[in-house]
Amino acid sequence: MEYTAVVKQRGEWWIGWIEEVPGVNCQERTHEELLQSLAEALSEALELNGVLP
Repeated sequence: MEYTAVVKQRGEWWIGWIEEVPGVNCQERTHEELLQSLAEALSEALELNGVLP
């Protein structure tokens, strides 16, 4: 399955969220850290919802 990450820079911070999964959003100082945090948060949300083993 594919998910859409929305990523924006606001001042010194990068913010992002996953469009298809409410509650998966993150804020980090770098773009790379944000992408990593979003991937981890998405994985945890999918696991909690029984989508991933």
